[in-house]
Amino acid sequence: MNKDTPRWPLPKHDYWSTPFAESLLQHLDLRPGLRILDIASGHGIPAFYLAEQVGASGEVFAVDVSAGQVARARAIQGPHLPWLRFECMDMRALSVDMPTFDRITGNLSVMFFRPDRFQAVLGLVKHLAPGGQIVLTFPSYGTFDSLWQHVDQSMIQQGLFQERDRFQDYLHERPSAKDGQTWLEQLDLERVGALEYPLEVKTGPGQEFLYHPLLRGGFLDDVFECFEDQALAEHFMTDIAQDISRFTPLIAQRCALSGWKKS
Repeated sequence: MNKDTPRWPLPKHDYWSTPFAESLLQHLDLRPGLRILDIASGHGIPAFYLAEQVGASGEVFAVDVSAGQVARARAIQGPHLPWLRFECMDMRALSVDMPTFDRITGNLSVMFFRPDRFQAVLGLVKHLAPGGQIVLTFPSYGTFDSLWQHVDQSMIQQGLFQERDRFQDYLHERPSAKDGQTWLEQLDLERVGALEYPLEVKTGPGQEFLYHPLLRGGFLDDVFECFEDQALAEHFMTDIAQDISRFTPLIAQRCALSGWKKS
């Protein structure tokens, strides 16, 4: 690995993707010349860093289902790192003709594997070369538990039983570190590990909480989707946001899932 200061470091201002990418890199065996498939690549965290580390003798093929994210990544890349390629593609439906890779990485990826996460992982492992490594990160079961417990209790107190049933379905659908480890073990991978690292997400009350960039557009939206009446959802969540001391600190669990394909 290049020991000099990287030209394409993980951006410090990204308070969500970068910490997960850091946990991914703790488990990734990275060196020049590797061929890497990076799934759910978003706007390039950590694809740019990976490309710099594998160098011109290697290759990074980064895929994301969002055309907007791919366009953004390409704009950031410009003419640089020509051995890095961004493509709009569904990682759950990779072509059988696609070659195998030495490494498969996916930062904040597992939540996008629905509806059948095991089949999605199976499809990825088919594109992993013998002796290759897969490393995936995701916010695992237990992320923001203090908030979810408070939401659940408030739904009970307010008689929102249909909304609570939908909310419980959402919670039970979230994968745990143990789930991820089981997937890789069932696929007969070696040196399987699933380690969690806590990450505190800080926020103020009211609108700051309701529209926090790391909460809205993801976790909080899942609560809103439990309501058929969105005006009621807005009233419910506005009340939740008034006193965040009831569920802070907010702790995310970063899970880094790693395994090796037998040679």
